[in-house]
Amino acid sequence: MYYSRLRLLGVAGICLIGVLLCLPNFLRSPAPSLPWRQIHLGLDLRGGSYLLLQLDLKSLEHDRLQSLQDQARQTLLDRSLGYRDFARDDATASLSFMPRSDAERDAALKAMQSLPPVVPNEFTTSEKDGRIVLTLQHEAMLARAREAVAQSIEIVRRRIDATGAIDPSIAREGDDRIVVELPGVSDPERIKSLLGTTARLTFRLLAPNPSVASPGSTMLEDESVHTQVAVQDHVDVDGTDLTNAGAVIDQQSGGWAVTFQLNSAGARAFANVTRANVGKRFAIVLDNKVIEAPNIINPITAGNGQITGGFNARSASDLALLLRAGALPAPLSVVEQRTIGPSLGAASIHAGIISLLTGLLLVIVFMVLFYGRFGLYADIALFANLILMVAILSLFQATLTLPGMAGMLLTLGMAVDANILINERIREEVKRGRGPLQALQAGFDRATGTIIDSNATAFLAHVMLFVFGTGPVRNFALTITIGIVTTLFTTLLLSRLLVVRWYALARPKELPV
Repeated sequence: MYYSRLRLLGVAGICLIGVLLCLPNFLRSPAPSLPWRQIHLGLDLRGGSYLLLQLDLKSLEHDRLQSLQDQARQTLLDRSLGYRDFARDDATASLSFMPRSDAERDAALKAMQSLPPVVPNEFTTSEKDGRIVLTLQHEAMLARAREAVAQSIEIVRRRIDATGAIDPSIAREGDDRIVVELPGVSDPERIKSLLGTTARLTFRLLAPNPSVASPGSTMLEDESVHTQVAVQDHVDVDGTDLTNAGAVIDQQSGGWAVTFQLNSAGARAFANVTRANVGKRFAIVLDNKVIEAPNIINPITAGNGQITGGFNARSASDLALLLRAGALPAPLSVVEQRTIGPSLGAASIHAGIISLLTGLLLVIVFMVLFYGRFGLYADIALFANLILMVAILSLFQATLTLPGMAGMLLTLGMAVDANILINERIREEVKRGRGPLQALQAGFDRATGTIIDSNATAFLAHVMLFVFGTGPVRNFALTITIGIVTTLFTTLLLSRLLVVRWYALARPKELPV
């Protein structure tokens, strides 16, 4: 039962650091010079906005059909295979065309079978009434939808992070929905606008007659002149080739513009299409709206360019942000929006603190009544446990939610269990007739193994819960995981230190336990 001076200083130093890290959470306006900050409060405590987004799976399927149609046409062209009446049927998620001749039918069928799928078994190839038919499979599209939701979550996260929002929570709900929680954001209109923009940027040539849609072209709104223009369906370069984008002031007009930089593959494609189409109009299309359609005066080979379109500082900055974050695989729409006021959050905090303090008070009274002085030492360790939990959450700028507060209360209960186990072990040793020093030594030693084993299994379980959980579940698991570590410290080191110091000073003949 000996404690070295170094161990004593180590335990005291950790407790002191914990107190210092906790202090900002009890100050109304902590000094900016402090190197540590307050705990971030979650949506249920601080108030904020809740958005439920839904991915447009029909649009995802439509885009894949268009991409597959472009691939099929290019493959037939590369193999010098003719075709006619190339049709797309969105209702049946299929493409079909008539080979130029019966002699080329088998070759055309093999060419379609060689098309690379995005996911395994994505489409089937067959013949019907002399036509070659490509049909997207439902199971494959469901797999593609799951991938698209996962991809959308990452893009949504990048877009929200770029706005400076603190500790947003973004998680999947069901097969095609995403939940976004924004603590402290009472007016999410800008974020809704950012998330509702697909930001699919494409560069396409205008049709030979821009005023009339022809096969292989689509009429789109030209926002620069507020009229419809026919744009070719074939995409020459798209936003996947972008490496950077930024908002700048145009040196010629003095207005805001967005610059972009392409990767090597995109730069080559951009150079090829501009070199082959000098004098033609090249449309810059964002989410099926033409931002501008300038004439190609000279080939653009440097792989960079500039988009002008009547931007102001905010719209140019937002477009650059969207392009950097990447395009969504399909449009997202807001199907539910809720705003939680700060008064509700304050009420939740008040209720949580009351429940925490009530539970703590009951535990303190119980421990003192049943275990006397040793119960008092356990209560001191309990306070230290709570302080260290808050300190670690503050250190890592973690977010605290109502489930997290419940996790704190549960952790205190677990810590009490550990102290009760130690005290009961000491009582057993006293009943066996051992002296005070031997009873203390044996009680702590016998309880330590059991406490470590039980907390280790709980630690692993909550780590798994944190890894595989989402939202409030993760916060609950995080708080418990931190609490287990602080419980081991306060129970096995701090409690023991208090008992050792008391025994060294008092040298009692009997233990008050």
